[in-house]
Amino acid sequence: MKRIERHPTDRATLAMTLVALLGAALTAAAYWPGLMTWDSMREYREGLSGDIDDWHPPVVEWVWGRLAQIVPGPAPMLVLQLALYWGGLVLLAVQVRRAGRPEVGWGLLACGFLPLALALTGAILKDSLMAGALLVATGLLAVRLRGGGGWASVVAIVLLLFAATLRFNAFCACLPLTIALLPRAWRRTWPRLVLTGIVATAALMAAMPIANRLIGAKPSGVELSLVIFDLGGITEHGGGDVFPRQLGVADPVRVNHRCYRPDKWDSYSDWVDPVCPLGYTAWNTRVAPAGVKPYPFWLRAVVAHPIAYAEHRLTHFAINTRLLPLADSVERPVQVEAPPNDWGYHVTPNRVLHAIDALTVASAHTPLGWPILWIALALGALVAGWGRQEAGLVVPLAVSAILYGCGYLVFSVAVELRYHLWTELAALLATMLVAGGWRHIPRRRLVLAYLPAAIVLVVGTAFRL
Repeated sequence: MKRIERHPTDRATLAMTLVALLGAALTAAAYWPGLMTWDSMREYREGLSGDIDDWHPPVVEWVWGRLAQIVPGPAPMLVLQLALYWGGLVLLAVQVRRAGRPEVGWGLLACGFLPLALALTGAILKDSLMAGALLVATGLLAVRLRGGGGWASVVAIVLLLFAATLRFNAFCACLPLTIALLPRAWRRTWPRLVLTGIVATAALMAAMPIANRLIGAKPSGVELSLVIFDLGGITEHGGGDVFPRQLGVADPVRVNHRCYRPDKWDSYSDWVDPVCPLGYTAWNTRVAPAGVKPYPFWLRAVVAHPIAYAEHRLTHFAINTRLLPLADSVERPVQVEAPPNDWGYHVTPNRVLHAIDALTVASAHTPLGWPILWIALALGALVAGWGRQEAGLVVPLAVSAILYGCGYLVFSVAVELRYHLWTELAALLATMLVAGGWRHIPRRRLVLAYLPAAIVLVVGTAFRL
């Protein structure tokens, strides 16, 4: 029988695929059948019953409900997350290698072993699912840049629309990749780019409400978390009451001072004890029946008190991105065990789990656990990679990381590290692409590019001394 020689390119692709499978198997072995969180328990319950509201992404609940009809429990969602995550990474790595940059391709694949990402992809989280969809879209963008057919752009844009249904602020991450996938003529001039950006933003922002309506999700009042948190922040920093008068609280400024925390909104929720008289429950029982619309009321308060609003938001953002250290030093960066649940799903402790968790916790307490540093690194990659051969991938990834990370300056009510998974991944991938050709970048440009990251390191360290 004639021996068939395998082409070196095929062997390299196979090797990359095997490494990706190893990465997926590593997380699966540690977290099987998938780590349930309080959020995912509610999503699974609603997916099984079909009684879905919009507190968590209805798309997740709908998809999980369909998968549970085949295999119950978290396992199918874990497999889906890992398939998207590692599939996207290996697709991107293979395309970059085939473009003549094998060492960069392997470096991109190695980025998948970021400890935070290994831990978070083992938990059933919308953040992990979104990151996986964005990674596949990025890989398809690489296919398109190498002359692949228009099908790659179509599939990638569908995935970006799917990602946009998973978080109400996901459009910030999806927009730069969407624009990069559209025909070049649509962004050839600045006016065309601006118009394309406006239309793409509108489409991405519409994805979630349209999907929710198609699924038939009931409104839950989830928007009140942002509204009440910001009203509390304006009241705290401005010194005057901006809450609706229908709440009927005798001394709202004093009461709010007791309720308000700059890091998260939970003190206003209906699951704390004691319940805040200015919070979620009081709004639903006293304010909503009076016909007060949350967003218009919020906007009037922001416009009337811009300085207090800015102080509140900047303080929260500094904590959220870890420029300032967390006040609650015992809060874990990732979850390691499932809460008690009706179905008995849990992760069995094992050595791989302990190793990944230990690495994640350790790295989270270093600058690698500061989202603000990753935002600064993405900015550096954008400056260093602009106009270069790799710009077709670097620019969309870097801008996606920056927009999504900075979007939490406005769209944030909590400080969990999982919110920044995509920011860290996109910034790391963009940095790796730039690092592959750093010798050809002028030294002055490199210094200018990464000066913000150096400043962040100094300032963040100073706050911790």
